[in-house]
Amino acid sequence: MIPLLDCIVENIQEPAGDPEKPFQFRATTLDYNEYVGRIVIGRIANGVVHSQDIVAWVDAKGEVRKGKITKLFGFKDLGRVEIDSAEAGDIVGIAGFSDIQIGETLCDPNNINPLPLIKVDEPTLQMNFSVNDSPYAGQEGKFVTSRQIRKRLYDELEKNVSLRVEDTDSTDCFKVSGRGELHLGILIETMRREGYEFQVSKPEVIYKTINGEQYEPFENLLVDVPEEYAGGAIDRLSGRKATMLEMNNANGRTTMKFSIPARGLIGFRSEFIRMTRGEGIMYHTYDEYKPYAGDIPKQRSGSILAHEQGEAIPYALAQFEDRGVFFVTPHTKVYRGMIIGEGNKAQDIVVNICKTKKLTNMRSSTADVMVTLQAHKELSLEECLEYIGDDELVEITPKNIRMRKQDLVKFHSI
Repeated sequence: MIPLLDCIVENIQEPAGDPEKPFQFRATTLDYNEYVGRIVIGRIANGVVHSQDIVAWVDAKGEVRKGKITKLFGFKDLGRVEIDSAEAGDIVGIAGFSDIQIGETLCDPNNINPLPLIKVDEPTLQMNFSVNDSPYAGQEGKFVTSRQIRKRLYDELEKNVSLRVEDTDSTDCFKVSGRGELHLGILIETMRREGYEFQVSKPEVIYKTINGEQYEPFENLLVDVPEEYAGGAIDRLSGRKATMLEMNNANGRTTMKFSIPARGLIGFRSEFIRMTRGEGIMYHTYDEYKPYAGDIPKQRSGSILAHEQGEAIPYALAQFEDRGVFFVTPHTKVYRGMIIGEGNKAQDIVVNICKTKKLTNMRSSTADVMVTLQAHKELSLEECLEYIGDDELVEITPKNIRMRKQDLVKFHSI
């Protein structure tokens, strides 16, 4: 780390700004504290500010209001500390403005001079968050009720400016819109680690109708891969309706820029990591809404569904190995309608992996030999969100991520 830090000190210029000029500060990040409320974080462009100062707040519409800085925070190590004053170039947190948004300006009330606004990208994907109603509901989570989930989602809006949360006709379901699969995936994983238990639907793109034509969000995708993986990346992305805009080769690596529908990126990150063996780099940003690019073929076989509630038995798993690839291992807890694997055929199949071997009074020399099973396929959260269909859900708990059918009672054994 020492050479890296020395390089930063030698090559990165010090922050621009003049402490002698009137105070100017632009909000670039939001945080929230239940004691002081919303905290806006950003760099002081000019001037000096003190805790308890009266400053002007210029919102996105250009309207000017005055308010008091109730708390002023600086940053030390990985924590936030309360300070009395700060000057141009300092990155600070300011409390006292409960409705301030990203890009808006705080400035000297005697010199109203707002900084240029920052545009926040609008949501492109949406999914439903709902109360878990599986047979194992409430067994692994600390926060499981609709009231607790709703409060957590609306609290997230205080610091996650690209997120949108809406109530639905059902009190147990909430529509959550975000900037992409990664954005929503981070929220899901954060809530899971905090002890929340819930279930989510398949991510859906937010479409718009413009002049009678359907439009969808597109992203600018930048891909940097070793040369030997460039062909594979182009092939995979073309199947997801991506259009190549640029391509450059240097030092054994290939950099490519694509325009791709936002729905074409769903599930691509994990596939990209496997394809490039972890050596690829990808980055994408919102571009604009463009005409619908057409259907993206999704080659997925039918699901293997559990027939009854219980634990997966090695003997039963071995009996059904020819039906497809399992996502579960022996002694995994399953329930009726839970997705436990991917079949070889297009149709869903239902199997009983809780079935034990019948005992007899006959014993062979190999009776106690351990059953040998094929390797199971373990899916990440992102892969689960991509895998499920319109009639399926992902169950999220602090200990497990399970996939299931929405209707858990209509399935019967084969």
